[in-house]
Amino acid sequence: MKRSDERILTTHVGSLIRPPELIDFETARSEQRGVDQTAYLDILRDRVLEVAARQIETGIDFINDGEYGKSSWSAYIMERISGFELRPDQLQPLSWLGRDIERFPGFYAAEFPLAFSGMPAEVCVAPIEYGDGASIRRDIDNLVAGLDGRDPGMAFLTSVAPASTAYSGINDYYASEEEYVFAIAEALRQEYLAIYQAGFLLQVDDAVLANMFDALMGQGREHYRNWAQLRIDALNHALRDIPEERVRYHVCFGSWHVPHVADAPLEEIVDLILAVKAQAYSIEAANPRHEHEWRVWEKVKLPDGKILIPGVVTHHTTTVEHPRLVADRIIRFAQIVGRENVIAGTDCGFAQSYRLQRVHPEVMWAKLQTLVEGARIASDELW
Repeated sequence: MKRSDERILTTHVGSLIRPPELIDFETARSEQRGVDQTAYLDILRDRVLEVAARQIETGIDFINDGEYGKSSWSAYIMERISGFELRPDQLQPLSWLGRDIERFPGFYAAEFPLAFSGMPAEVCVAPIEYGDGASIRRDIDNLVAGLDGRDPGMAFLTSVAPASTAYSGINDYYASEEEYVFAIAEALRQEYLAIYQAGFLLQVDDAVLANMFDALMGQGREHYRNWAQLRIDALNHALRDIPEERVRYHVCFGSWHVPHVADAPLEEIVDLILAVKAQAYSIEAANPRHEHEWRVWEKVKLPDGKILIPGVVTHHTTTVEHPRLVADRIIRFAQIVGRENVIAGTDCGFAQSYRLQRVHPEVMWAKLQTLVEGARIASDELW
């Protein structure tokens, strides 16, 4: 993975706000209405070409397809793997929200009532297998076209981590939790390999690893650590034979606009993050709950050869960060871990599913522009 050896390079986490035409197609599909598949594929390709060009024009160094071919950052994988059945009458609590529901019941009742009703269970009833190679091949081909001859090593595609797959899932098939989690990992490996073999960087997305901290800590720190370690081991198993320099690992604390008091402290999970066989680690660092955690890197040494991708603009607010603030955030990290070991990024995606829009699209692009401008200021001062 290219380093910031002459200037601070920039990237983002992946999920960008979908254009109206793609939202219409995904809505029709979710409502089981007829979809003209040929028209969908043509429009998807055109919009990926546009979003790739817009990222390049904005000055983003490591770009992607906006995740335009996915229904969401995580749920999309249930369309690509087999072995699960959805049970709408068997609701699972949203344990990954942590205990904020108990701390802020009025807020959740008004703003997030789904937290009280739960989600339909995704029940594993058969062997888990990756059966849809066509979708990832489509996404690869679209991004290749969007690069227009540029180096695929400066582009990335995202794929979900084992810990974040079927997070409302129930194992009714495998003999143990370990077998179940490793079966998920082995299926995901097919997608990981496809991205790697296409020449792109693989970004593994993992929000649930951190999100389960608050919920599981009620049973003790060791219980959470064991739960998380199993899933890190499974992820590393899935990444075997893929060079670390072709992998970036994104961990966040959930992108929903909630109080976030339940978030895991970075210092509690940083060793788990660094245990992932990746070269780069993309971590939230710009929102008001986590900006102070740059201090963690004063105590925890970034391993030799690794790269930190701190979020220096956030999806959590509509306010567009000033470039000077962005530069200050970048410089702070560079002074701790080394300027060549920092790539400036965003906290998380701006649209974790096709339905969501964390900020207006105009604001999203303004934030990406200020990310680039802030990186230029930081580069002038660091070099």
